[in-house]
Amino acid sequence: MKTRNKATLLLTAAIVGAATIGSMGKAQGPTEITLWGDWSGGGEQQVLTMVNAFNAAQSKIKVKYVVQQDVITKFLTASTAGQAPDMMIWDRFLTALYAPKNVLAPINGYLTKDKIAQSGFYKQALAELTSQGNLYGLPLTVDARAIFYNKKLFKAANLKPPRTWAELRSAAIKLTKRDANGKLQVSGFALDDLGLFSMWIKQAGGTVLNADNTKTAFNNAAGLAVLEFWDQLLNKDKVYELGFGKGEGNAQDPFVTGKIAMYYNGPWSISGYKKYGKDLDWGVVAPPAGPNGDKGANMGGFGLAITQASKQKDAAWEFMKWWLANPTNALTWGKTSDNIPGNLKAVSDPFFQKDIAWKGITDTLKFATIRPAVPGYFPMEGQALVPNIQLFLEGKQDAKTALQKAQETGDRLLADNAVK
Repeated sequence: MKTRNKATLLLTAAIVGAATIGSMGKAQGPTEITLWGDWSGGGEQQVLTMVNAFNAAQSKIKVKYVVQQDVITKFLTASTAGQAPDMMIWDRFLTALYAPKNVLAPINGYLTKDKIAQSGFYKQALAELTSQGNLYGLPLTVDARAIFYNKKLFKAANLKPPRTWAELRSAAIKLTKRDANGKLQVSGFALDDLGLFSMWIKQAGGTVLNADNTKTAFNNAAGLAVLEFWDQLLNKDKVYELGFGKGEGNAQDPFVTGKIAMYYNGPWSISGYKKYGKDLDWGVVAPPAGPNGDKGANMGGFGLAITQASKQKDAAWEFMKWWLANPTNALTWGKTSDNIPGNLKAVSDPFFQKDIAWKGITDTLKFATIRPAVPGYFPMEGQALVPNIQLFLEGKQDAKTALQKAQETGDRLLADNAVK
């Protein structure tokens, strides 16, 4: 990992910030605002880097970051009691579920007042922060899954990173190694996250939900193509075994030790691989296209949101604007936290574009889309889709039955959770 001078970063942020804070009136002493989040440990220090820089850059506003476990439950309870924080580090996918409950404050007016264009941020990330025409925050981080691959193993097998499903399967077969007793030694491709079905079906030319997001749309040829391909990899080609390498981390991570040659992962692992994989020659490339050339990737990440209960919304907006709308500060945040910021100008910096690992993710983000922003999506996925896929992969039901049962339960959950 690149060595960074934190003091220099703080000073840069402070200098930039000094020119960006608008007048907050003639109040006696600084206006105090509270930011809640569940980022602790190293994440807390990353947040405090920006909080401390902002506090040092001006004297009108003072921000305090408070770590909360089970932060959403505590936030909802505090909102009911009128004691909510001013701001939240907000998991963006929750917007569709909680914005209709009137616990977040829209920021459309602030953007208009300060002439901040939405085109300066990842469009899909903003869409995930939007509900019923209102925008409820700015993107703090963006992420997507891409193919992480072991260059040494690929070179030994005379392979290039896969660009299609067919190439992925061929490479996975060649890279998989078993001992004389058939015990798996090296997995050519780790198929270890069933929640990525929503990404795979995009590559198969389909979608999880229909056009108006009211019903499931995976019980069809596209959904069947995904499950049949997974079945081919797992049960026929035997390039992976469910649970292989699980629970091993840091220096014993199966990718670091060469036990996994290729798999889907996200930017949150890059700093760890640079730290623990000193002898690991690795790269990151965008997800391969499906049978008909369709690309697909999921965008996720966090945002900053202002609470509806806050009595200091203007001050909270000044902090949000300073941190996320200013490209220099957004870049400082990206470098400090090893996260991809939501500010497009910050992401265009060589820090992200010239490092092959980061570029593999930013290339993926060019076509990544969010999962449907409706309240029933995650109950549908977690309680209907994934459990039935799990039963399929365990050989307890066939692919068609899995998709049919997931559709029946999923449609009911979408209807039960729809905004009335």
